[in-house]
Amino acid sequence: MTTFDDREKAFENKFQHDEDLLFRIRMRRDKLAGLWAAGLMGLGGAEAEAYARQIVEVDIGTPGPHDIRDRLAADLHARGVDISDHRVEREMGHLLDLARQQVNAE
Repeated sequence: MTTFDDREKAFENKFQHDEDLLFRIRMRRDKLAGLWAAGLMGLGGAEAEAYARQIVEVDIGTPGPHDIRDRLAADLHARGVDISDHRVEREMGHLLDLARQQVNAE
C-alpha cells in the first residue's frame, strides 16, 4: 500500500467518524428538544420520553432542515402554548450546543 492509499484511507475514516458524530449529536439534540417541548406541554415521565422518541423519528424520516422546528412549533401551538418559531429555533440552537457537549464528553 502506498502513502497515497494510506492518506486516502485515513481521510475516509475521518469523514465516516465525523458523520457518525454529527448524527449522534443531532439525535441527542432532537431528544433534548422533544423533552423540552414535552415539559412546556405539561407532559412528564413516560409520556415525555415517548414524545421525545417521536421527535427523533421525525428527524430521521423527514428530509429538510426545519422539520423538527416545524413539528415542535405545531405541537406546542396545538396544545395552546404561545411560542414563536424563532423561540423554538433559538432553543434548538442552545440544545445543539448542549448535545455536542454531552456527546463529546462520552
